[in-house]
Amino acid sequence: MQNNYLQETISRMPIEPGIYKYFDADKNLIYVGKAKNLKKRVSSYFSKTHTDNKTRNLVNQITDIEFIVVDSETDALLLENNLIKENQPKYNILLRDDKTYPYILITNDRFPKIYATRKFTPEKGKLYGPFTSPGAMHSVLELIKKLFQIRNCDLNLSQKNIEAKKFKKCLEFHIGNCKAPCENLQSEADYLTEIDRAKIILKGDLSIIRKVISENMKTLAANYEFENAEKMKRRLEFLEKYQSFSLIATEKDRNLAIFTIKIHNDHTYINYIIINFGRIIASKTFEIIKHLDETDDEILSSTIFKIIDETKVEIEEIVTNTEIDFDLGYPVTTPQRGDKKALVDLSLKNIDFFLLNKALKGPQEAPVIKILQQLQKDLNLKELPDHIECFDNSNFQGSFPVAAMVCYKNGVPSKKDWRHYNIKTVIGPNDFDSMKEIVFRRYDRLQKENQPMPKLVVIDGGKGQLSSAVESLKELGLYGTIPIISIAKRLEELYLPGDDLPILLKKTSPSLRLLQRIRDDTHDFGVSFHRLKRSKLPKSPSRK
Repeated sequence: MQNNYLQETISRMPIEPGIYKYFDADKNLIYVGKAKNLKKRVSSYFSKTHTDNKTRNLVNQITDIEFIVVDSETDALLLENNLIKENQPKYNILLRDDKTYPYILITNDRFPKIYATRKFTPEKGKLYGPFTSPGAMHSVLELIKKLFQIRNCDLNLSQKNIEAKKFKKCLEFHIGNCKAPCENLQSEADYLTEIDRAKIILKGDLSIIRKVISENMKTLAANYEFENAEKMKRRLEFLEKYQSFSLIATEKDRNLAIFTIKIHNDHTYINYIIINFGRIIASKTFEIIKHLDETDDEILSSTIFKIIDETKVEIEEIVTNTEIDFDLGYPVTTPQRGDKKALVDLSLKNIDFFLLNKALKGPQEAPVIKILQQLQKDLNLKELPDHIECFDNSNFQGSFPVAAMVCYKNGVPSKKDWRHYNIKTVIGPNDFDSMKEIVFRRYDRLQKENQPMPKLVVIDGGKGQLSSAVESLKELGLYGTIPIISIAKRLEELYLPGDDLPILLKKTSPSLRLLQRIRDDTHDFGVSFHRLKRSKLPKSPSRK
């Protein structure tokens, strides 16, 4: 035990479920954990010898503990997940390749639209998904487009606008993709019937739609409407074709989530497969970055809860390849035989293919750590530049000056740290003073918030922009503690403060390519912000 204060805190902890929070000497939250028994779980950190270096480092840094008691294990998982998302403690599990998943949205409009989106905006309508494969999502949208006539315009189809005959039918009407409700050629009730059928498809149940289309086809044929009956037949064939490649499980396995975990060369990998109405609607493999000596049970339970919470999938049962001793709020099965065991094997096979693909990719490109080590050597840096920040200015003929800062951590973009800046103190086209302003603002803020400083600052420009940035670092008392360089576009020359001659790296150098990629990202990020500002200006009246 590190001190009497921690020992007393643990002695007062209940044996109830809840979450616990560890803080370091600077009062930073460094770890959030869940527990079925708070006292027993927290005591275990201090009562045994840890062979894992990261766990030992964590325990050595703990100076304070807080805990929250909840009613159930599921509540503990929910609270843990929310606190990790909000605070991102450095010792908690991170999911590598964490991305925003696409959804299909049916809008709340009077004549709803159906389209793909990556924004989870339930206030705009009903969301379906998520889809981990854009291809799978687009195949569903294509199916809906083939089966139903849904508008894709942005017109405000209020009853008043339609009655006032404000709109004209477009090409989509003439090629048979829309029935032109804009000209009142389709009633709202008929349109909403199409939408309701599209919703059934998005829920995964194709049998109802198959039956409706089949009956329509027979009715049309009986009434000698052979051309329309042929259209129904083509829709039915398209539906059967779609289902033939999407069916993988029995109809009884309607809403399952399969999660498997595998350890390979001290790395942890998880795959999940979501099954809806007997079809795979989502599947993904990713690597888990372990910070502590967590068990498979702990890793998997936290990951399952995080995935279900973030993707908003609707499931009835979780199937895994390892026992989970934590209440997830769903029935959990670890099958030894049968159809569900086959699904577990399929999930594990996906991990194997992921590892094989990773192994095949490996030799073709230098590992990031080697590129950073080469950059450290090329620039004669004291520390590995695993945190790089780059600055660039943007203006149009001296107007609307803005700037951008891009951050790379461990050689990859850390987009949550990217920043746009409106230039506040500079009037007119003055790149030097603009650069001085944004560098000062960035590191003045980091100092005040006691945030970590970068290991390398990159300025997009020549010696003039570099000198301006150096002035700001000197005013902040940071010059000499943060390495800073500039990269000039024309010859890709690297300048160090006070050196008249540039550093010239080979054009094929991986370290130069990394700097170029960071520089280009910064330029593009700044230009996109500049265009956004200009687009919001009132447009000039057109000439008569």
